[in-house]
Amino acid sequence: MKKSIKVAVAVIAPLAVLGTCAAVMQAANASPVALQPRVTLAGTVLPKLAQSTRTGDVPADKQLSVAVSLKPSNSQQLDQFISQVSNPQSPTYGKYLTPEEFTAKYGAPQDQIDKMTAYLKSKGLNVDSVAANHLIVDASGPASAMEQTFGTKLSTRRDASGQDYYANDSALTLPRDLAPAVSDVAGLDNHRKLTHPPLKQRAVRGLTPANLTGAYDVKALNATGAGQQVAVFELDAFQQQNINAYDQQFGLKPPTPIVKKVDGGVALGEGQTEVELDIEAISAIAPQAQQTVFEGPNSNKGVIDTYAAIVNSKIPVVSISWGGPEEAGSQADIQAQDTLYKQAAAQGQSLFAASGDSGSDDAGNGGQSVDFPASDPFVTGTGGTHLVVSAANGRTSESGWVDSGGGNSKLFAAPDYQANLGSKVRMVPDIAADADPATGLAVFSKGQFGVVGGTSAAAPQWAGFTALYNQLAKAAGKPALGFANPALYKLSGTAALHDIVGGSNGAFTATKGYDRVTGLGSFDAAQFVKTMLGQ
Repeated sequence: MKKSIKVAVAVIAPLAVLGTCAAVMQAANASPVALQPRVTLAGTVLPKLAQSTRTGDVPADKQLSVAVSLKPSNSQQLDQFISQVSNPQSPTYGKYLTPEEFTAKYGAPQDQIDKMTAYLKSKGLNVDSVAANHLIVDASGPASAMEQTFGTKLSTRRDASGQDYYANDSALTLPRDLAPAVSDVAGLDNHRKLTHPPLKQRAVRGLTPANLTGAYDVKALNATGAGQQVAVFELDAFQQQNINAYDQQFGLKPPTPIVKKVDGGVALGEGQTEVELDIEAISAIAPQAQQTVFEGPNSNKGVIDTYAAIVNSKIPVVSISWGGPEEAGSQADIQAQDTLYKQAAAQGQSLFAASGDSGSDDAGNGGQSVDFPASDPFVTGTGGTHLVVSAANGRTSESGWVDSGGGNSKLFAAPDYQANLGSKVRMVPDIAADADPATGLAVFSKGQFGVVGGTSAAAPQWAGFTALYNQLAKAAGKPALGFANPALYKLSGTAALHDIVGGSNGAFTATKGYDRVTGLGSFDAAQFVKTMLGQ
């Protein structure tokens, strides 16, 4: 399903002689694991470390927090289970696991967790928590202890753009008995920050809930999302009074969003409008769905822990508007996130992620690149369109948006659901919705209305629609949509999806059938439900 990330087996030999009695006594009292030869963890160096300048050492007493991600048990069986449970033609379709069942089947064994926690403590670190899925151990302590624990040196650096940051100088290592079970250690660098695509505002009115529900045939469903839940992944905060003003303007009375702070949460910052866009776009489509906003720090550890909190909640629909170019993150970080997305798929959670707002050049370096996590095979990458709505709220026309993120992944092979499209690699996006700021959404943020575009407006629209679908599926005695991609690709060419023809994102053009600008297209809510549920 994806490019494998192998653990290197370079072994560092232990010291042959301990020179003092004190050293002998220390060794005698150390954990047996700590005395083993050490094994390198592949993919744990920042990709662009060589292009930065080392400016000093991280102070020994600087307090750091890390998330140690463990590999799932029975990973091959997990892939097979996801393939069956997400396939509408399979007899096991929709028989999703609970988080507890996932942990029992695929979480790391308890003895492995015990060894890891014992080792961390033996090196002077505090073990702060073990995630419910038995796949993440959070620990904290001074930089000096982190260096000893993971066999590296931490330094301060400056990159070519002038950004100051800290990072590990070399690949991490762990004792031989622990290394094969570890996929990532997040928190030893602070270079990569996830971004929401730049929000593009115009001084025009923008699309209202009535415009969107009319254009995408939502009104015909006679559904509000009542009794359904949507999780919203955020790395910033919001002000409830802005949400209240939006709801009042359009006569909506949704449940007040629940806030879950991860790793202490985050202060209100520059991404406030992003958070309020997400919440309001979901309410525009599914006004009675209960939204839970997961707010975590914008750091490697914060991202891992926030995704873990979401998948362990098993809220069935997830909206994601934050990401970054595939090449910006370490392979180890990406592998750790991929494991969490697999857990979501096994549990029947639908993840919709914005595909980026830089067209076919997500990295902005003049080449072709795509955004992660939209490019992950277990996530539904959501591109953007230019939607024109009539005065009667009808869908007049829809074309590909010029900045819709899309193209070919450099990390993942073509998944099964894209196998017949002629590409050997994962292609992005999978689907799309309105995103062009020229036809963007009316959003109330920072005390005023504005019009906001970007694929981060498209992902919550799909999340809102999926909440409606799940409401109707439950009433019909059918399973929730779950990991959407296998079902979506079977709907290609049907009335359930608006096939978008026209518009380019740079290297690619929206054409009949699947394309790397708008994917399979936008949704026709009524036809989608009719096709999937027979209603």
